Amino acid sequence: MLDLILTGATLPDGRTGQDIAIKDGRIVEIRPAIAVEAMETIDATGRLVSPPFVDAHFHMDATLSLGLPRLNRSGTLLEGIALWNELKPLLTHEAVVDRALAYCDLAVSQGIGAIRSHVDICDDRLLGVDALLEVKQRVADYLDLQLVAFPQDGYYRDPTAAANLERALDRGIEVVGGIPHFERTMVDGAASVRALCELAADRGLLVDMHCDETDDPMSRHVETLAHETHRLGLQGRVTGSHLTSMHSMDNYYVSKLIALMAEAELSVIANPLINILIQGRHDSYPKRRGMTRVPELQAAGLCVAFGHDCVMDPWYSLGSGDMLDVAHMAVHVGHMSATDAMADAFQAVTSVPAQIMHLPGYGLEPGCNADLVVLQAADPIDAIRTKANRLTVLRRGRVIARTPARQTTLDLPGRPAMVGPER
Repeated sequence: MLDLILTGATLPDGRTGQDIAIKDGRIVEIRPAIAVEAMETIDATGRLVSPPFVDAHFHMDATLSLGLPRLNRSGTLLEGIALWNELKPLLTHEAVVDRALAYCDLAVSQGIGAIRSHVDICDDRLLGVDALLEVKQRVADYLDLQLVAFPQDGYYRDPTAAANLERALDRGIEVVGGIPHFERTMVDGAASVRALCELAADRGLLVDMHCDETDDPMSRHVETLAHETHRLGLQGRVTGSHLTSMHSMDNYYVSKLIALMAEAELSVIANPLINILIQGRHDSYPKRRGMTRVPELQAAGLCVAFGHDCVMDPWYSLGSGDMLDVAHMAVHVGHMSATDAMADAFQAVTSVPAQIMHLPGYGLEPGCNADLVVLQAADPIDAIRTKANRLTVLRRGRVIARTPARQTTLDLPGRPAMVGPER
């Protein structure tokens, strides 16, 4: 007997009428009309069933801290960093854990199954590190949390960042981070990329570096990141996040740069909500959009994912943990309106970030973990268009969240009451 079966599902690849059989926390079969008894049946007829959403770029140590100790009035990246430095001495272990757990609850309800969170190590207490390591353990049964050692104030610019980063890795942080464009000079930025990649190579770790999060077209640290990845044999293990300076670079240089990135097999994470809001703040008109060149990077064969980045923190006062909201913004900002491009946007918040994070057992094939989301949508494009409800969220074959379907009753003058179209 099966533990659970979903019937009549539509899959992201376009297959319809598929039954998904689950046993012992794993998918055992996917095909139409599976005639096997199950302890529980979920009717997914006409609904999109997907592996969970994956947010490969987030800052959980800062989440839900909006207004502490004040608001970011300019809306700029630099004021956000300054505000975070005002908040850091006021943080307590318990407060960081409580806010992070509250966000994890929200994320799970939105169908997120995995998050990669950067954690600031430029605090000699390593308070955020210890807090998020505790959260990682506490949520492990229902959410995969991967942590990045992030020198927010600069690997060289902050006097204790290098030592603190090693301490954080020793405590169990899994990914090496960086922020070369925030170093005092371009030379120091390039040197930090080199040192951090060498550290990751020595320890056998992944790399995810905030890189060129600026409107300055001369901020070209991703070139160094590609070179060091190639030099050290780190292909497939290195990610450049943001890369917003590419939005402002001239096309000739970008034609060279993308080829170098493809040679190094770099992954890329754009953060549409934050990039569109923070970049271009010093422009009059026309104002730059800021998001990196997603379609061009995808066309070159790079793995490109979208992250939420922030929710109600010093950099972003909005956010709801909804990766479909992230994909929706990316479609608009990136001019990704073609059918194939919109389908790619759905993959950029599901399977592609799972690949970047090297998540084991992720997918929609027999043998994969039975981590699934039933969406109130007919297909991936419909899901992005409507920011579809997550009707049912499963983790290892067990239902962990339910949301009622959205439905409106219309009672219009001169017309009989009727149930409107589902949204």
